[in-house]
Amino acid sequence: METLTMNITGMTCNGCVTSVRNALERTDGVSAAEVTLEPGRARVSYDPAFTSPAALRMAVEDAGFEIAA
Repeated sequence: METLTMNITGMTCNGCVTSVRNALERTDGVSAAEVTLEPGRARVSYDPAFTSPAALRMAVEDAGFEIAA
């Protein structure tokens, strides 16, 4: 397992947090996703044999949010 921390912009409420968490948890290989509104951050535990950081970023973007640099 590996862990990736992403700074996420565009989340304004707990519903946004839930949307991001659900998008990440539906991604193959993700074992856990912790998402916080303040600061806008997601910490994801995943199996690199099944997914990649790029796929995790895409899941967040597909849910309507952006990854901050």
